[in-house]
Amino acid sequence: MTFTEVADGVYARRHEELDLTTGLVVGEDACLVIDTRGDRVQGADLVNAVREITPYPWQVVLTHPHFDHFYGTSEFLPCDVWAHENFQIDREEQDVWASSYRAQGKEDIADAIETTTLVTPTKFFADTEALSVGGRSVVLHHFGPAHSYSDTVVHVPDVDVVFAGDLVEVPELTDESFGDGDVTNWPNVLDALLQLDPRIVVPGHGHPVGQDFVIQQRENLSAGWTSAR
Repeated sequence: MTFTEVADGVYARRHEELDLTTGLVVGEDACLVIDTRGDRVQGADLVNAVREITPYPWQVVLTHPHFDHFYGTSEFLPCDVWAHENFQIDREEQDVWASSYRAQGKEDIADAIETTTLVTPTKFFADTEALSVGGRSVVLHHFGPAHSYSDTVVHVPDVDVVFAGDLVEVPELTDESFGDGDVTNWPNVLDALLQLDPRIVVPGHGHPVGQDFVIQQRENLSAGWTSAR
């Protein structure tokens, strides 16, 4: 659970719990944290990991409103927290996930989830938003509903890196990957992501991959939806 530099000043960190992958982009005097993990304790751990890389002030961007990607946000405050305008918090899910972890015998995670303060984003965008991260361009994109209704793709164009959130999962999508989005539009969203021509794609879960992996996952999604239809 250490940050790996996937390109100049761009980092990915894989976490044992759910094999979640978070991100970090470092500019000249500021940084951007991509997703914040699944509770306040995990968020605090991520804060410490970021501080091992950089002392710069941060902004946060949330790729979508599923608990494992944003419940840790409170530990980063005060700061700007970016999300797509469709981002909505289902506060009832906090008890659901705490109960789920308690049933698994993971009392520490259950307690942390129950005592986590859920943070509403402070900055919203519609389709595209260009950020300056310490003088470095980072572009937020929403290509339509897929895994969720507020999927945010984070593009770092100077090094051709894309953070895809759960639009891409490694090694493969599972039944748990399909929740509250629109699977019928998911292949189209991956087509739009590929139009950015990324060299490296950082998934929401698992290790970074190249375009070939995303193309294969897009084909699997398309074939699965065609079969179901």
